[in-house]
Amino acid sequence: MRLGIVGLGRMGGNIARRLTERGHQCVVFDRSADAVKALKGKGVDPASDLANLVLQLQPPRVVWVMLPSGEVTEHAVSQLGELLQSGDIIIDGGNSFYKDDIRRAHSLVGKGIRYIDCGTSGGVWGLERGYCLMIGGDTVAVEYLDPIFKDLAPGRGSIPPTETRHERDPRVEQGYMHCGPSGSGRFVKMIHNGIEYGLMQAYAEGFAILKQSSSASLPQEQRFNLDIADIAEVWRRGSVISSWLLDLSSIALAEDPPLSRYSGHVDDSGEGRWTIMAAIEEAVPADVLSAALYARFRSRLEDNFADKLLSAMRNKFGGHIELPRGEPRHDGSK
Repeated sequence: MRLGIVGLGRMGGNIARRLTERGHQCVVFDRSADAVKALKGKGVDPASDLANLVLQLQPPRVVWVMLPSGEVTEHAVSQLGELLQSGDIIIDGGNSFYKDDIRRAHSLVGKGIRYIDCGTSGGVWGLERGYCLMIGGDTVAVEYLDPIFKDLAPGRGSIPPTETRHERDPRVEQGYMHCGPSGSGRFVKMIHNGIEYGLMQAYAEGFAILKQSSSASLPQEQRFNLDIADIAEVWRRGSVISSWLLDLSSIALAEDPPLSRYSGHVDDSGEGRWTIMAAIEEAVPADVLSAALYARFRSRLEDNFADKLLSAMRNKFGGHIELPRGEPRHDGSK
């Protein structure tokens, strides 16, 4: 397929690379000329602006927007809504708030433009590993876009299907899912990120307890000089708490056991906040997820080993760079 991609940051650029490696053609635009130049090659055509990008596509036009949530995405979708025609499709693959997706989809219905919200997980590893995709929107449009989603997804790989999944949607086993109507894909991704906060916090606190076991405040016979990096490595193999986040923790700890390159300032993308907001609206207890979010707020006031490991995990899976302590966060920076 031939599609436009707007936003060539940590994930947008790799989405274009993964698609062109699999035979698709991409017309790309970013405000950074360097980001556009970095993608020059077979299957990639640069655009000077959004209008030029749309001119290089044939109906039904498909434009994937991969920008931070908030005003920059709002402006891009609004401008594309004026440039595109009935039958064309906008995919927002960033981290927008799901209620904004519902509103945008409704605003474009009168113009005949289909709007797809696509929760995209995979971070900076997506080019190699593929992206887990959680998709919301019109069924006909989602089915039309299947070649794109299939090639972005990781595929079944070495993970065997669950034995009890008889006659269920086979796309799920490939790593992508049509969750339902507009907003549903982003809602699923939002909760995914909220859970991610909790998992990361559990690892961080556990490793902090292990590290503190050598403290002079403990009785001599209870002090252990543990190799934290080796513990992370052994837990990767056969342990019930093995996961990709543990894999990334092991990499970070092997590189730098005291995590000296990290200050422990842990930012949040906004998705954790939105998850807690949804829990409040639905009156669903979310003790762990709430505590994990508040722990990130606290990390900006003081630092400890647990916060350094959280920051290291964010850097490893998403390429997130720590902000200086005390610097205000920017909504949708993930």
